[in-house]
Amino acid sequence: MTDFGMAGVDWQERINWERLRTYRLESARARMKAHGLGAMLCMYDENIRYITATITPGWCRLKPGLRYALLCGDGAPVLFEQGDIGVQIKRHCPWIPEENIRYSYCWIKGAAGGAATDQVKKFTEAIKYEMKRFGVEGEKLGVDFTDINMVRGFEDAGIEWTDGMTPMMEARAIKNEDEQECMRMVGTIGDAAHWETMKFLRPGITENQVTAHIMKYLYSFPGMEDVEDVIVSSGPNTWPNWRNFSDRIIKPGDITFMDLAALTWNGYKSCYYRTYCVGKEPTQEMKDYYSMALEWLYDSIDAVKVGTTTREIAEKWPSAKKVWGYEEEDQAAANLWGHGLGLAQYDIPVISRIWSLDHPVEIKPGMVFALETQHGKPLEFGVRIEEMLIVHEDRVEIVSNFPVKEITVVDPITGYR
Repeated sequence: MTDFGMAGVDWQERINWERLRTYRLESARARMKAHGLGAMLCMYDENIRYITATITPGWCRLKPGLRYALLCGDGAPVLFEQGDIGVQIKRHCPWIPEENIRYSYCWIKGAAGGAATDQVKKFTEAIKYEMKRFGVEGEKLGVDFTDINMVRGFEDAGIEWTDGMTPMMEARAIKNEDEQECMRMVGTIGDAAHWETMKFLRPGITENQVTAHIMKYLYSFPGMEDVEDVIVSSGPNTWPNWRNFSDRIIKPGDITFMDLAALTWNGYKSCYYRTYCVGKEPTQEMKDYYSMALEWLYDSIDAVKVGTTTREIAEKWPSAKKVWGYEEEDQAAANLWGHGLGLAQYDIPVISRIWSLDHPVEIKPGMVFALETQHGKPLEFGVRIEEMLIVHEDRVEIVSNFPVKEITVVDPITGYR
Protein backbone atom coordinates (compact mmCIF):
# COMPACT_ATOMS: atom_id res chain seq x y z
CA MET A 1 0.00 0.00 0.00
CA THR A 2 1.06 3.58 -0.47
CA ASP A 3 2.85 5.06 2.53
CA PHE A 4 2.65 8.73 1.60
CA GLY A 5 0.13 11.48 1.03
CA MET A 6 -1.19 12.72 -2.29
CA ALA A 7 0.32 16.21 -2.55
CA GLY A 8 3.94 17.08 -3.25
CA VAL A 9 5.98 18.30 -0.27
CA ASP A 10 9.57 19.39 0.32
CA TRP A 11 10.12 17.28 3.43
CA GLN A 12 9.47 13.80 2.04
CA GLU A 13 10.36 11.94 -1.15
CA ARG A 14 7.07 10.87 -2.68
CA ILE A 15 6.44 10.36 -6.38
CA ASN A 16 9.39 11.85 -8.24
CA TRP A 17 7.62 13.34 -11.22
CA GLU A 18 10.79 14.41 -13.01
CA ARG A 19 12.16 10.87 -12.75
CA LEU A 20 8.81 9.51 -13.98
CA ARG A 21 8.77 11.82 -17.01
CA THR A 22 12.35 10.96 -17.92
CA TYR A 23 11.76 7.22 -17.54
CA ARG A 24 8.70 7.23 -19.77
CA LEU A 25 10.32 9.33 -22.51
CA GLU A 26 13.50 7.26 -22.61
CA SER A 27 11.58 3.97 -22.49
CA ALA A 28 9.61 5.06 -25.54
CA ARG A 29 12.79 6.18 -27.30
CA ALA A 30 14.51 2.87 -26.56
CA ARG A 31 11.64 0.84 -28.02
CA MET A 32 11.44 3.18 -31.02
CA LYS A 33 15.10 2.51 -31.82
CA ALA A 34 14.76 -1.22 -31.12
CA HIS A 35 12.12 -1.37 -33.84
CA GLY A 36 14.35 0.45 -36.33
CA LEU A 37 12.31 3.64 -36.36
CA GLY A 38 13.73 7.11 -36.89
CA ALA A 39 10.68 8.80 -35.43
CA MET A 40 7.40 7.99 -33.75
CA LEU A 41 4.12 9.85 -34.21
CA CYS A 42 1.70 9.49 -31.27
CA MET A 43 -1.94 10.42 -31.69
CA TYR A 44 -3.58 8.37 -28.93
CA ASP A 45 -4.03 10.20 -25.64
CA GLU A 46 -2.10 7.71 -23.52
CA ASN A 47 0.90 7.76 -25.85
CA ILE A 48 0.98 11.56 -26.08
CA ARG A 49 0.90 11.64 -22.27
CA TYR A 50 3.63 9.01 -22.06
CA ILE A 51 6.20 10.93 -24.09
CA THR A 52 5.23 14.55 -23.32
CA ALA A 53 3.65 14.42 -19.83
CA THR A 54 0.86 16.70 -21.03
CA ILE A 55 -2.81 16.20 -20.28
CA THR A 56 -5.50 15.67 -22.89
CA PRO A 57 -8.66 17.59 -21.89
CA GLY A 58 -11.91 15.67 -21.87
CA TRP A 59 -13.35 17.17 -25.03
CA CYS A 60 -10.19 16.15 -26.92
CA ARG A 61 -10.19 12.50 -25.85
CA LEU A 62 -10.92 9.80 -28.39
CA LYS A 63 -10.44 12.29 -31.20
CA PRO A 64 -7.01 11.41 -32.66
CA GLY A 65 -5.52 14.30 -34.57
CA LEU A 66 -6.80 17.21 -32.50
CA ARG A 67 -3.41 17.05 -30.78
CA TYR A 68 -0.43 14.79 -31.38
CA ALA A 69 3.24 14.39 -30.53
CA LEU A 70 6.34 13.44 -32.50
CA LEU A 71 9.52 11.88 -31.13
CA CYS A 72 12.53 12.03 -33.46
CA GLY A 73 15.85 10.30 -32.84
CA ASP A 74 17.58 11.65 -29.72
CA GLY A 75 15.61 14.90 -29.62
CA ALA A 76 13.02 16.19 -27.21
CA PRO A 77 9.40 15.46 -28.17
CA VAL A 78 7.54 17.90 -30.39
CA LEU A 79 3.98 18.61 -29.28
CA PHE A 80 1.38 19.69 -31.82
CA GLU A 81 -1.25 21.19 -29.55
CA GLN A 82 -4.81 22.10 -30.49
CA GLY A 83 -5.18 25.72 -31.57
CA ASP A 84 -3.42 28.26 -29.37
CA ILE A 85 -3.36 26.06 -26.25
CA GLY A 86 0.40 25.85 -26.80
CA VAL A 87 0.66 29.22 -25.05
CA GLN A 88 -0.52 27.51 -21.87
CA ILE A 89 1.75 24.49 -22.48
CA LYS A 90 4.78 26.81 -22.43
CA ARG A 91 3.64 28.02 -19.03
CA HIS A 92 2.63 24.67 -17.55
CA CYS A 93 5.20 22.27 -19.04
CA PRO A 94 8.72 23.75 -19.00
CA TRP A 95 10.26 20.33 -19.75
CA ILE A 96 9.14 20.72 -23.38
CA PRO A 97 11.43 23.17 -25.22
CA GLU A 98 9.50 26.21 -26.43
CA GLU A 99 10.69 25.66 -29.98
CA ASN A 100 9.09 22.18 -29.88
CA ILE A 101 5.58 23.45 -29.19
CA ARG A 102 3.51 23.72 -32.35
CA TYR A 103 -0.16 23.93 -33.31
CA SER A 104 -1.87 20.94 -34.89
CA TYR A 105 -3.36 20.47 -38.35
CA CYS A 106 -6.54 18.50 -37.84
CA TRP A 107 -9.30 17.21 -40.08
CA ILE A 108 -11.43 15.75 -37.28
CA LYS A 109 -11.69 12.21 -38.67
CA GLY A 110 -13.05 13.56 -41.95
CA ALA A 111 -15.62 15.95 -40.48
CA ALA A 112 -13.74 18.76 -42.23
CA GLY A 113 -15.15 17.35 -45.47
CA GLY A 114 -13.36 18.41 -48.62
CA ALA A 115 -10.84 20.35 -46.57
CA ALA A 116 -9.45 17.10 -45.14
CA THR A 117 -7.09 16.64 -48.09
CA ASP A 118 -5.60 20.11 -47.61
CA GLN A 119 -5.29 19.60 -43.84
CA VAL A 120 -3.55 16.26 -44.23
CA LYS A 121 -1.07 17.83 -46.64
CA LYS A 122 -0.17 20.47 -44.06
CA PHE A 123 -0.02 17.72 -41.40
CA THR A 124 2.40 15.54 -43.37
CA GLU A 125 4.59 18.48 -44.42
CA ALA A 126 4.96 19.46 -40.76
CA ILE A 127 5.98 15.90 -39.86
CA LYS A 128 8.55 15.86 -42.68
CA TYR A 129 9.93 19.23 -41.52
CA GLU A 130 10.48 18.01 -37.97
CA MET A 131 12.07 14.75 -39.10
CA LYS A 132 14.50 16.76 -41.25
CA ARG A 133 15.21 19.16 -38.36
CA PHE A 134 16.20 16.23 -36.13
CA GLY A 135 18.23 14.45 -38.80
CA VAL A 136 15.95 11.45 -39.36
CA GLU A 137 14.47 12.44 -42.72
CA GLY A 138 13.85 9.39 -44.89
CA GLU A 139 13.87 6.98 -41.94
CA LYS A 140 10.86 4.92 -40.96
CA LEU A 141 8.07 6.69 -39.08
CA GLY A 142 6.10 4.66 -36.54
CA VAL A 143 2.47 5.71 -36.09
CA ASP A 144 0.04 4.54 -33.41
CA PHE A 145 -3.10 5.55 -35.35
CA THR A 146 -3.99 5.96 -38.98
CA ASP A 147 -7.03 6.70 -41.11
CA ILE A 148 -7.54 6.67 -44.87
CA ASN A 149 -6.66 10.37 -45.15
CA MET A 150 -3.28 9.79 -43.46
CA VAL A 151 -2.51 6.74 -45.60
CA ARG A 152 -2.97 8.77 -48.76
CA GLY A 153 -1.14 11.75 -47.30
CA PHE A 154 1.90 9.72 -46.31
CA GLU A 155 1.99 8.11 -49.73
CA ASP A 156 1.84 11.46 -51.50
CA ALA A 157 4.53 12.91 -49.21
CA GLY A 158 6.85 9.90 -49.62
CA ILE A 159 6.84 9.08 -45.89
CA GLU A 160 7.63 5.45 -45.13
CA TRP A 161 5.43 4.60 -42.18
CA THR A 162 4.87 1.48 -40.12
CA ASP A 163 3.48 0.18 -36.82
CA GLY A 164 4.28 2.54 -33.95
CA MET A 165 1.74 1.19 -31.46
CA THR A 166 3.70 -1.99 -30.72
CA PRO A 167 6.83 -0.15 -29.49
CA MET A 168 4.66 2.18 -27.40
CA MET A 169 2.82 -0.79 -25.89
CA GLU A 170 6.14 -2.42 -25.07
CA ALA A 171 7.40 0.75 -23.39
CA ARG A 172 4.23 1.26 -21.36
CA ALA A 173 4.16 -2.36 -20.17
CA ILE A 174 6.93 -1.93 -17.58
CA LYS A 175 6.27 0.63 -14.85
CA ASN A 176 9.08 2.25 -12.89
CA GLU A 177 8.95 2.89 -9.14
CA ASP A 178 7.07 6.16 -9.53
CA GLU A 179 4.43 4.69 -11.82
CA GLN A 180 4.00 1.84 -9.36
CA GLU A 181 3.41 4.35 -6.58
CA CYS A 182 0.81 6.06 -8.79
CA MET A 183 -0.96 2.71 -9.10
CA ARG A 184 -0.86 2.23 -5.33
CA MET A 185 -2.56 5.59 -5.00
CA VAL A 186 -5.17 4.54 -7.57
CA GLY A 187 -5.79 1.40 -5.52
CA THR A 188 -6.09 3.35 -2.28
CA ILE A 189 -8.60 5.76 -3.79
CA GLY A 190 -10.49 2.73 -5.12
CA ASP A 191 -10.57 1.22 -1.62
CA ALA A 192 -12.10 4.44 -0.32
CA ALA A 193 -14.66 4.52 -3.14
CA HIS A 194 -15.83 0.97 -2.40
CA TRP A 195 -16.12 1.83 1.28
CA GLU A 196 -18.25 4.83 0.33
CA THR A 197 -20.36 2.58 -1.90
CA MET A 198 -20.89 0.19 1.00
CA LYS A 199 -22.16 3.07 3.14
CA PHE A 200 -24.36 4.59 0.43
CA LEU A 201 -26.03 1.49 -1.04
CA ARG A 202 -29.54 0.70 0.21
CA PRO A 203 -32.81 -0.63 -1.16
CA GLY A 204 -34.89 1.95 -3.01
CA ILE A 205 -32.16 3.95 -4.71
CA THR A 206 -31.30 3.55 -8.36
CA GLU A 207 -28.15 2.34 -10.06
CA ASN A 208 -27.46 5.75 -11.57
CA GLN A 209 -27.87 7.46 -8.18
CA VAL A 210 -25.05 5.27 -6.87
CA THR A 211 -22.96 6.07 -9.96
CA ALA A 212 -23.55 9.82 -9.49
CA HIS A 213 -22.69 9.69 -5.79
CA ILE A 214 -19.41 7.82 -6.34
CA MET A 215 -18.40 10.06 -9.24
CA LYS A 216 -18.93 13.14 -7.06
CA TYR A 217 -16.98 11.47 -4.26
CA LEU A 218 -14.06 10.60 -6.53
CA TYR A 219 -13.74 14.09 -7.96
CA SER A 220 -13.10 15.38 -4.43
CA PHE A 221 -9.64 13.75 -4.44
CA PRO A 222 -6.68 15.96 -5.40
CA GLY A 223 -5.13 14.80 -8.66
CA MET A 224 -8.35 13.23 -9.98
CA GLU A 225 -8.49 14.06 -13.69
CA ASP A 226 -11.29 11.90 -14.98
CA VAL A 227 -13.71 9.18 -13.97
CA GLU A 228 -14.38 7.33 -17.19
CA ASP A 229 -17.09 5.11 -15.75
CA VAL A 230 -18.58 3.93 -12.50
CA ILE A 231 -20.48 0.79 -13.43
CA VAL A 232 -23.33 -0.07 -11.07
CA SER A 233 -25.42 -3.10 -12.02
CA SER A 234 -28.05 -4.83 -9.92
CA GLY A 235 -30.38 -7.82 -10.03
CA PRO A 236 -30.93 -9.19 -13.56
CA ASN A 237 -28.52 -6.58 -14.96
CA THR A 238 -25.64 -8.40 -13.28
CA TRP A 239 -25.78 -11.55 -15.43
CA PRO A 240 -24.93 -11.50 -18.19
CA ASN A 241 -23.00 -8.50 -16.96
CA TRP A 242 -24.00 -5.66 -19.26
CA ARG A 243 -21.25 -3.42 -17.83
CA ASN A 244 -23.42 -0.35 -17.55
CA PHE A 245 -25.84 1.44 -15.21
CA SER A 246 -29.47 2.46 -15.52
CA ASP A 247 -32.30 3.98 -13.50
CA ARG A 248 -33.33 0.55 -12.18
CA ILE A 249 -34.41 0.63 -8.52
CA ILE A 250 -32.31 -1.65 -6.33
CA LYS A 251 -34.50 -4.08 -4.39
CA PRO A 252 -33.96 -5.82 -1.03
CA GLY A 253 -31.82 -8.90 -1.60
CA ASP A 254 -30.43 -7.74 -4.95
CA ILE A 255 -26.88 -8.59 -5.83
CA THR A 256 -25.23 -5.35 -6.94
CA PHE A 257 -21.72 -4.70 -8.11
CA MET A 258 -19.71 -1.58 -8.64
CA ASP A 259 -16.73 -1.27 -10.95
CA LEU A 260 -14.34 1.66 -10.92
CA ALA A 261 -13.72 1.50 -14.64
CA ALA A 262 -10.91 3.99 -15.00
CA LEU A 263 -10.86 6.50 -12.23
CA THR A 264 -7.88 8.48 -13.48
CA TRP A 265 -5.40 9.90 -10.96
CA ASN A 266 -2.54 11.85 -12.54
CA GLY A 267 -3.16 9.87 -15.71
CA TYR A 268 -3.13 6.39 -14.12
CA LYS A 269 -6.25 4.28 -14.34
CA SER A 270 -8.13 1.70 -12.29
CA CYS A 271 -10.33 -1.29 -12.90
CA TYR A 272 -11.74 -2.55 -9.62
CA TYR A 273 -14.92 -4.63 -9.09
CA ARG A 274 -16.60 -5.65 -5.84
CA THR A 275 -19.91 -7.45 -5.27
CA TYR A 276 -22.56 -6.43 -2.71
CA CYS A 277 -25.87 -7.81 -1.51
CA VAL A 278 -28.31 -5.08 -0.56
CA GLY A 279 -30.78 -5.21 2.31
CA LYS A 280 -30.34 -8.79 3.46
CA GLU A 281 -28.00 -11.76 3.41
CA PRO A 282 -27.24 -13.41 0.05
CA THR A 283 -28.75 -16.82 -0.56
CA GLN A 284 -26.61 -19.93 -0.36
CA GLU A 285 -26.82 -20.20 -4.14
CA MET A 286 -25.40 -16.69 -4.50
CA LYS A 287 -22.61 -17.57 -2.07
CA ASP A 288 -21.80 -20.71 -4.05
CA TYR A 289 -21.48 -18.78 -7.32
CA TYR A 290 -19.30 -16.21 -5.56
CA SER A 291 -17.11 -18.93 -4.10
CA MET A 292 -16.42 -20.28 -7.59
CA ALA A 293 -15.55 -16.84 -8.97
CA LEU A 294 -13.28 -16.17 -5.99
CA GLU A 295 -11.48 -19.48 -6.47
CA TRP A 296 -10.90 -18.73 -10.17
CA LEU A 297 -9.59 -15.27 -9.28
CA TYR A 298 -7.10 -16.33 -6.64
CA ASP A 299 -5.96 -19.40 -8.54
CA SER A 300 -5.01 -17.07 -11.38
CA ILE A 301 -3.31 -14.60 -9.02
CA ASP A 302 -1.30 -17.46 -7.51
CA ALA A 303 -0.07 -18.32 -11.01
CA VAL A 304 1.45 -14.86 -11.52
CA LYS A 305 5.22 -14.71 -11.17
CA VAL A 306 8.17 -13.39 -13.11
CA GLY A 307 9.14 -15.65 -15.99
CA THR A 308 5.81 -17.43 -16.32
CA THR A 309 3.39 -16.53 -19.12
CA THR A 310 -0.17 -15.43 -19.61
CA ARG A 311 -0.94 -19.00 -20.71
CA GLU A 312 -0.33 -20.33 -17.18
CA ILE A 313 -2.66 -17.65 -15.80
CA ALA A 314 -5.46 -18.25 -18.34
CA GLU A 315 -5.22 -22.02 -17.79
CA LYS A 316 -6.48 -21.47 -14.24
CA TRP A 317 -9.84 -20.44 -15.67
CA PRO A 318 -12.42 -22.93 -16.95
CA SER A 319 -13.49 -22.89 -20.58
CA ALA A 320 -16.54 -20.91 -21.63
CA LYS A 321 -18.14 -24.11 -22.88
CA LYS A 322 -17.62 -25.92 -19.58
CA VAL A 323 -19.02 -23.12 -17.40
CA TRP A 324 -21.66 -21.43 -19.56
CA GLY A 325 -22.16 -23.82 -22.47
CA TYR A 326 -20.84 -21.33 -25.02
CA GLU A 327 -19.46 -22.62 -28.31
CA GLU A 328 -16.56 -20.16 -28.50
CA GLU A 329 -14.39 -18.39 -25.95
CA ASP A 330 -15.15 -15.11 -27.75
CA GLN A 331 -18.76 -15.41 -26.58
CA ALA A 332 -17.47 -15.01 -23.02
CA ALA A 333 -15.05 -12.18 -23.78
CA ALA A 334 -14.07 -10.33 -20.57
CA ASN A 335 -15.91 -12.77 -18.29
CA LEU A 336 -12.59 -14.23 -17.15
CA TRP A 337 -10.12 -11.53 -17.98
CA GLY A 338 -6.88 -9.76 -17.26
CA HIS A 339 -5.54 -6.49 -18.61
CA GLY A 340 -2.62 -4.16 -18.07
CA LEU A 341 -3.17 -0.87 -16.29
CA GLY A 342 -1.34 2.43 -16.55
CA LEU A 343 -2.02 5.52 -18.62
CA ALA A 344 -4.44 3.30 -20.55
CA GLN A 345 -6.84 0.67 -19.30
CA TYR A 346 -5.38 -1.81 -21.74
CA ASP A 347 -1.63 -2.02 -21.43
CA ILE A 348 0.28 -5.27 -21.92
CA PRO A 349 -0.55 -7.95 -20.84
CA VAL A 350 -4.15 -8.68 -21.80
CA ILE A 351 -5.08 -12.15 -20.59
CA SER A 352 -7.89 -14.32 -21.92
CA ARG A 353 -8.47 -17.91 -22.93
CA ILE A 354 -9.36 -16.46 -26.35
CA TRP A 355 -5.69 -15.86 -27.20
CA SER A 356 -3.37 -16.43 -24.24
CA LEU A 357 -3.34 -20.22 -24.57
CA ASP A 358 -1.86 -20.04 -28.07
CA HIS A 359 -0.10 -16.67 -27.93
CA PRO A 360 1.43 -16.40 -24.45
CA VAL A 361 3.17 -13.26 -23.20
CA GLU A 362 5.95 -13.42 -20.61
CA ILE A 363 5.29 -11.85 -17.22
CA LYS A 364 8.02 -9.34 -16.30
CA PRO A 365 8.87 -7.26 -13.22
CA GLY A 366 7.15 -3.89 -13.31
CA MET A 367 4.03 -5.10 -15.08
CA VAL A 368 0.80 -3.82 -13.53
CA PHE A 369 -2.49 -5.47 -14.36
CA ALA A 370 -5.94 -6.43 -13.14
CA LEU A 371 -7.42 -9.90 -12.99
CA GLU A 372 -11.20 -10.27 -12.90
CA THR A 373 -13.63 -13.16 -12.76
CA GLN A 374 -17.41 -13.44 -12.78
CA HIS A 375 -20.20 -15.98 -12.75
CA GLY A 376 -23.99 -15.89 -12.55
CA LYS A 377 -27.45 -17.24 -13.10
CA PRO A 378 -28.96 -15.78 -16.31
CA LEU A 379 -31.19 -12.74 -15.71
CA GLU A 380 -31.33 -13.41 -11.95
CA PHE A 381 -28.00 -12.49 -10.40
CA GLY A 382 -24.30 -12.41 -11.11
CA VAL A 383 -21.12 -11.83 -9.15
CA ARG A 384 -17.93 -10.12 -10.31
CA ILE A 385 -14.69 -9.41 -8.49
CA GLU A 386 -11.35 -7.96 -9.48
CA GLU A 387 -7.91 -7.31 -8.04
CA MET A 388 -5.20 -4.93 -9.25
CA LEU A 389 -1.62 -6.06 -8.81
CA ILE A 390 2.03 -5.11 -9.35
CA VAL A 391 4.56 -7.78 -10.35
CA HIS A 392 7.87 -7.65 -8.50
CA GLU A 393 10.94 -9.81 -9.00
CA ASP A 394 10.11 -11.98 -5.99
CA ARG A 395 6.44 -11.37 -5.25
CA VAL A 396 3.07 -10.07 -6.39
CA GLU A 397 1.69 -6.97 -4.66
CA ILE A 398 -2.09 -6.54 -4.59
CA VAL A 399 -3.00 -2.84 -4.48
CA SER A 400 -6.79 -3.28 -4.18
CA ASN A 401 -7.55 -3.79 -0.50
CA PHE A 402 -11.33 -3.65 -0.03
CA PRO A 403 -12.45 -7.01 1.49
CA VAL A 404 -13.12 -9.67 -1.13
CA LYS A 405 -13.37 -13.04 0.62
CA GLU A 406 -17.15 -12.94 0.67
CA ILE A 407 -20.07 -10.92 -0.70
CA THR A 408 -20.32 -7.62 1.18
CA VAL A 409 -23.74 -7.26 2.81
CA VAL A 410 -24.97 -3.65 3.04
CA ASP A 411 -27.84 -2.10 4.97
CA PRO A 412 -29.29 -5.41 6.20
CA ILE A 413 -32.62 -5.46 8.03
CA THR A 414 -31.78 -5.82 11.72
CA GLY A 415 -32.03 -9.41 12.90
CA TYR A 416 -32.98 -10.69 9.43
CA ARG A 417 -31.44 -13.98 8.31
